[in-house]
Amino acid sequence: MKKMIRLLSIAAPVVYMMAIWAMSGLPHDTIMDLPNNTVDQFLKESLHLVEFAILYVLIIYAFLANGKLTPFISLAAAIFASFYGLADEIHQAFIPYRSATLIDAIKDVTGIFIAFTIVKYMYFEKNSRIGRWMAVFSEWARPQ
Repeated sequence: MKKMIRLLSIAAPVVYMMAIWAMSGLPHDTIMDLPNNTVDQFLKESLHLVEFAILYVLIIYAFLANGKLTPFISLAAAIFASFYGLADEIHQAFIPYRSATLIDAIKDVTGIFIAFTIVKYMYFEKNSRIGRWMAVFSEWARPQ
């Protein structure tokens, strides 16, 4: 069971990265097109803040499940997720009906920074309930 959780925690960010890449290769209205253009635009722009923050969190949990999460690993995961967001923006520049903008890349990095700050504060600096839960999970899932 623990080995399966560790393997799934490693597979999750990889599968998520493939999903991001595949979806960013589609026209912007393929997956979701709301009737109200303002709401549609707001929702899609807001997803930039969340999309790569989720990637960062999945990477963090992969290291957490394998007992290897350190402040350096957390920073490296944030940098990796940021570069993946930048690569995705560049990828979108070559897709018809898509665009790559600096503001989108900034939104990607902002979401990652917020998630990084929360992990740093809750797990590494403050003895919070979430931090304790993360530590218990890491200890439970750690390979023997």
